[in-house]
Amino acid sequence: MMANSPADILVELEDAVAACPLDRCARILEGIMQLLSGSRDRSAELLANVVDGVLLRLTERVETGALIQLSTALAELKVAPPETLRRLASHNDPDVACPVLLKSQALATADLAAIAASCGERHLRAIVARDCIEPDVTEALMARGDQICLALIKNPGTQFSDSAYARLIAGADQDGEIAKALVLRPGIPDQVVRKLLAAPSRKTAPAKPNASSVPPAQEAVPNPQKLPSADDYASARPEIVALNRVGKLNDSTVNRFAIRGETASLLTALSVLSGAPIEIVEHVLMDEDCEGLVMACRASRLNWATTLAILSNRGGARLSFAQRERAQLIFDTLLLSTSQWTVRWGEIAAGANTRDPGHRATKMGNSR
Repeated sequence: MMANSPADILVELEDAVAACPLDRCARILEGIMQLLSGSRDRSAELLANVVDGVLLRLTERVETGALIQLSTALAELKVAPPETLRRLASHNDPDVACPVLLKSQALATADLAAIAASCGERHLRAIVARDCIEPDVTEALMARGDQICLALIKNPGTQFSDSAYARLIAGADQDGEIAKALVLRPGIPDQVVRKLLAAPSRKTAPAKPNASSVPPAQEAVPNPQKLPSADDYASARPEIVALNRVGKLNDSTVNRFAIRGETASLLTALSVLSGAPIEIVEHVLMDEDCEGLVMACRASRLNWATTLAILSNRGGARLSFAQRERAQLIFDTLLLSTSQWTVRWGEIAAGANTRDPGHRATKMGNSR
């Protein structure tokens, strides 16, 4: 008697599945899931391909609850039956599709991109939340709108191609939230920051939020102490330069300036450490939003304790818990290079517009 070929055996098995009772289909499905979960490396790949056709038949004959269990189990596997995985990922029911869309490493990039281009809202949110989003998938998702773009920027696992960055930079001209999210994104290439700062339609890199989007806890407007005069800066600068030359213009020194209210020394120190003109440092100190001042501190290589001391002693309303939490989030998220670029170049135009030409020239002279 001639032995049947593996292909013939699989056909017979698929036919048997097509004719067996529904409760037995569910048991067979559970058994296959256990086999896949327990297999290793090369045997897992072989087994996945062997059972793929059988699983496809089973998915047509079991209830939604069983499909959700199958999707959840297959999502955890590094090697999974490809056709079954594709069917589950594109399933209309998000409860079935989302486990695979969110976690599966075995789902092909092309399949994921195709689903991202046309799926429903819950499917979309699952893809955007993946630990790693490859460039082709990113571009498919970006076509779904600005809110998706923002979510992608905020996901550190998103991979952007050069063309995707170009689209985001173009979009940032019309949407300040995109510009702000890009600047705050960890690991953003310096050339992207430079292009954001060079955009003619914006005077600062990270656009400030609209008043309506700022929580009430952040709306308290500080009333900073009076800014130092040109003579104050002239008196403070020799000491600051000397401290910097011998390596003593550090957190401890700057912290002391902040706590004692030595504003001329504090602003001169931030200018020297960050490389920003003095009028830029004045501008961010007086700004009702803490973001620019946090950037100046980050660009100066100061630690969070010193940054908090500066924020807490700049005068005006007491720093609220919400403001402090937001400031620390910005501080922890910003890269040093991004902060330096933003503080040195992004605020120059805005700072220039807040002073008369004679005052600005005086301050620039004192900052050299």
